[in-house]
Amino acid sequence: MKKIAVISMGVKLNGEKGYSRFRYIGDFLSDAGYQVDLITTTFQHWEKAQRDVEAINKEEYKFRLKFIYEPGYKKNIDIRRIFSHRIAAKNLKKMLEKEGDYDLIYCEIPPNDVALAAAQYAHDRGIPFVPDVNDLWPEAMRMVLDIPVVSDILFYPLKRDAEKVYSLVSGIVGTSDEYRARPLKNQKLDVPKKTGYVGNEIAEFDKGVSQYGPEILKKGEEFWVTYAGTIGTSYDIRTMVLAGKELLDRKMDNIKIKILGNGPLKEELEKLAKDQGCRNVEFLGYVSYPEMAAWLAKSDILVNSFVKKAPQSIVTKIGDYLAAGKPMINTCMSPEFRTKVEKDGFGINILPEDPRILADAVADLYKDPEGRKRMGRNAREIPMEQFDRPQSYKKIIELIEELT
Repeated sequence: MKKIAVISMGVKLNGEKGYSRFRYIGDFLSDAGYQVDLITTTFQHWEKAQRDVEAINKEEYKFRLKFIYEPGYKKNIDIRRIFSHRIAAKNLKKMLEKEGDYDLIYCEIPPNDVALAAAQYAHDRGIPFVPDVNDLWPEAMRMVLDIPVVSDILFYPLKRDAEKVYSLVSGIVGTSDEYRARPLKNQKLDVPKKTGYVGNEIAEFDKGVSQYGPEILKKGEEFWVTYAGTIGTSYDIRTMVLAGKELLDRKMDNIKIKILGNGPLKEELEKLAKDQGCRNVEFLGYVSYPEMAAWLAKSDILVNSFVKKAPQSIVTKIGDYLAAGKPMINTCMSPEFRTKVEKDGFGINILPEDPRILADAVADLYKDPEGRKRMGRNAREIPMEQFDRPQSYKKIIELIEELT
């Protein structure tokens, strides 16, 4: 039986917050007949706390769980995060050298230095290494700090480590075509490549809708425009708040802006909404995945809201937005995703960071119920083939089978 290490610093285990991509990959590889070690850290990224490793029931999983120590950090953008990942990378190297007897390494990137430790180990052992590219560092870091020369110097280690990782790949998985292409931007390598959207499980989404839908009630003729996800620097929630004010000024009081999720800018944006008198904007905070599914399904329009310089492409929430069967307003400037929105006909693209443009788009869709139904039908048809994990993750398994 071939043995694979799946490495992720941010995996969601039972009862935790976070994203479950690597949990599913571990499950699918186990079902495909591989012996899998899922390696993660003692630190739970999404809850910013140390796990009680001894309390975790490892028998609940199809794969073997392994933990490396990571000191942790308080914020996503924090110098202590760089230090924390560096410690995790050193501890991963020690674990692999001591316990590793793998036939392939499958590793999330970023963090770049953790991925580099995995890539160098695979290279030294002469085994395949496959990065799962689900974000771009240092490109994403420039959203927070983009100062000529200073940022170049500060982020050079991230850029250096990324290129080293990409020079050692045996195959590539990206969560979008753009992410899949990034490793070969400066590398001349002929390796197998697959795009596997983060996706979701449609059955689990629908189960959440059935479970929580009856509890989520609209008042009267309310019309809900909803965002679900992180409230951080890449995501343009500020424009959604100000678009809410614009809609109030237009006497469209029944249109409500619903914001689901947490993040570093939540308090600041809640204050903005209060200061602007946006009584139609509601911050609902973090909700569980099943409850989030119900909120999306009850909404009338979903907004994929990004700032202009955001480097993201097809992000985690897209599979859930599409599964909800609702029209989408997209401000992400990724050429790949903007083309998809137009080609697949599930929404409209608008320019980011302009409250009036967003308010106009909301108003136009509000006045076009037939258009909303058409876009919603198109949206719901897409996930089954492209985003439903039991189907879409088969491509990842195929790539690994090719390399082993």
